[in-house]
Amino acid sequence: MRRDMFLKSLAAMAAAGVLPVSAQTAHALKMMIPANPGGGWDTTGRALGKAMQDAGVASSVSYDNKGGAAGAIGLAQFVNASKGDPNALMVMGAVMLGGIITGKPPVGLDKVTPLARLTSEYNVFVLPANSPFKTMKDVIDQLKKDPGSVKWGGGSRGSTEHIAAAMIAREVGVDPAKINYVAFRGGGEATAAILGGNVTVGGSGYSEFAEYISAGKMRPVGVTSGTRLKGVNVPTLKEQGINVEIGNWRGVYGAPGISGEQRKVLIDALAKTFKHKAWQDAMEKNGWTPAWMAGDEFANFVDAEFASMRATMAKSGMI
Repeated sequence: MRRDMFLKSLAAMAAAGVLPVSAQTAHALKMMIPANPGGGWDTTGRALGKAMQDAGVASSVSYDNKGGAAGAIGLAQFVNASKGDPNALMVMGAVMLGGIITGKPPVGLDKVTPLARLTSEYNVFVLPANSPFKTMKDVIDQLKKDPGSVKWGGGSRGSTEHIAAAMIAREVGVDPAKINYVAFRGGGEATAAILGGNVTVGGSGYSEFAEYISAGKMRPVGVTSGTRLKGVNVPTLKEQGINVEIGNWRGVYGAPGISGEQRKVLIDALAKTFKHKAWQDAMEKNGWTPAWMAGDEFANFVDAEFASMRATMAKSGMI
């Protein structure tokens, strides 16, 4: 093949996004974050974008926050605005599955392209620093007396902390349908409500509350892990006689309608980023557990997780 023809072919393949990462120039990526600023998805998306630039697989990354309905609003916008775009990414996770189960939005994850799971994280329940309660036992005792008087604050309906609250109620003999759960559109709103004492107890991924716990502004009373988190002196719910364990994972989807080759390019870029020091440092800083899974394996995991979560929520009286 003549050199000029080869170069033209190479340029055409690059424009179509079908070259391997090693042969492509880094692209300007667009990151949909289907949540308000300040929460777990926002932190994950922005840390991922920075790491992708540091890893050399993105020349730039722009961010679009669109919160509400456990990510369903951002998901719908992503589907409608990004069809066939090989440079569009969306952060998502277990919370979105719960929101889809409870909210039944018109647009589901079947419309977008599964790429990879990145991290896993357990939830922590905290009390405002000035709370009259001191332990999870105090919260449970009040819950048994008057379920409606205990305000559980956290993410959208169907979030892992919402499911955990319902599971806790069921485990201690309280009708899960009677819990008073206050859903917030983003981690920033939930944090403000807890700091202001506007909820009785709040739940979220440990990384979102870590700085406030360290500063003494929140009192941690239980984590949803099977064993104590490394370097975190907070008892598990199981240690306290409450048989509840639930984790929160986060991943990335691509736009609808991209080709198999374009999907592979994005997965390869994410894999390279996952191994890069910038992303490894971000996981350590935020207390995220590495949970790499990609391609069809990730797609099958999401399907199984959806079915399992639906069963748990039905058993807990949430749907």
